[in-house]
Amino acid sequence: MAFTISGFSDEIDENIDLQFQTLNDLKIGYFEPRGINGKNISTLNDDEVKTLVGKMKEYNIKASSIGSPIGKIGIEDDFEAHLELLKRVCDIAHSLEVGFIRIFSFYIPDGQQEKYRDRVLEQMVRMTERARSEGIVLLHENEKGIYGDIPERCLDVLKSVDSPSLRAVFDPANFVQCGVESVSKAFDMLKDFVVYMHIKDSDRNNVVVPAGEGAGEVEAVLKKLKASGYNGFLSLEPHLGTFAGLRALEKSDDMMKLEKASAKTFALAYNTLINILERI
Repeated sequence: MAFTISGFSDEIDENIDLQFQTLNDLKIGYFEPRGINGKNISTLNDDEVKTLVGKMKEYNIKASSIGSPIGKIGIEDDFEAHLELLKRVCDIAHSLEVGFIRIFSFYIPDGQQEKYRDRVLEQMVRMTERARSEGIVLLHENEKGIYGDIPERCLDVLKSVDSPSLRAVFDPANFVQCGVESVSKAFDMLKDFVVYMHIKDSDRNNVVVPAGEGAGEVEAVLKKLKASGYNGFLSLEPHLGTFAGLRALEKSDDMMKLEKASAKTFALAYNTLINILERI
């Protein structure tokens, strides 16, 4: 089976040494960099990037994708400045020797997706062109509140931009939390574009739970991935506790009520995934 496990190790601890030590203990060789010593990956300066690269070599950890915040701004916000930030994230990706950057398709005012569709697509095209010029593939993540929140609009973005430099990362929990009835059918709709998978699950009360315990049909989706000959990453994004930078990621305060995330909650997410993989 050609599944390679990675994960958002900032859900272990802010400290990069503790992140990497836990990954070593679990025998996970990749991570999806997002929070590094309390700073978002996109804000690291050159010296901090060099230090991170050194730590990666020390612990023999590689990056699977940059867990960037690109596209996680309002559709009316300053896009030109954001495009410059994408250029910086591309530079960081090159330094970390990784070819994927996770992105989003902009927060949209409630019920105004159609009004802003053309603007979303124009900006997505410009970001994709920037990435293409850098030899980077952008991975659009389905996320609550953005244009590409449900399968139909994700497909709209991917087909409209129509570029091999824009593909999809599939997040089951986010579809559940957007009210998608069948995550398995959502996968069928998007499968031609899916090149990366987030392992995160949610119940119908929008509570994130270990993979396979919610409504995200994680096991069914992974069976379909296996049958398709998928050769890529399964990136653990447990969200089973609070962690540094969480408030910037979630519009709701619900998760802030949880206990602190730790190596223990990350290991729980990992072991739950392993159990699923053993079954399939």
